[in-house]
Amino acid sequence: MATAWGGKMGAEEPAAAALASQILSRADRDVTFMVHLVGESQDMLVRHFVVFIETELVNRGISYGAHPLLRPFIETHARELTEFVLQGIGLRHQFGLQALENMAGDPSRLLRIDLWDSLGSHINDAQRHFVSGVGGLRRILVQIETGA
Repeated sequence: MATAWGGKMGAEEPAAAALASQILSRADRDVTFMVHLVGESQDMLVRHFVVFIETELVNRGISYGAHPLLRPFIETHARELTEFVLQGIGLRHQFGLQALENMAGDPSRLLRIDLWDSLGSHINDAQRHFVSGVGGLRRILVQIETGA
């Protein structure tokens, strides 16, 4: 599926709507929804890990007074531990599209129609974004070729 540098798409390339349809035809196998904690729950996790890390460091004789960069270190690691927990929960609690539709009682598959619209729109947006940046890519390639 080559595209001419002039920006013209070949006839073999699927339009956004066709691509969205192809993706959703595989939805029962490829589309999942993940549990994701947000808001106050995320903040609670971060605060928990900040206290946990502070306690562990104090137990090892490491305190804020002795290390001026300790606070950013603790906050960074608390966020990393929080992200690890959030990703683990998300991976552990995935729901396939068909299961979610069954739970929601969505026999008309409105969720798939909404996903189709979203996919088509995002695909078009991505294509427009790429096309808008092609000029910059061309300049970079010219610089590389000329050794500048």
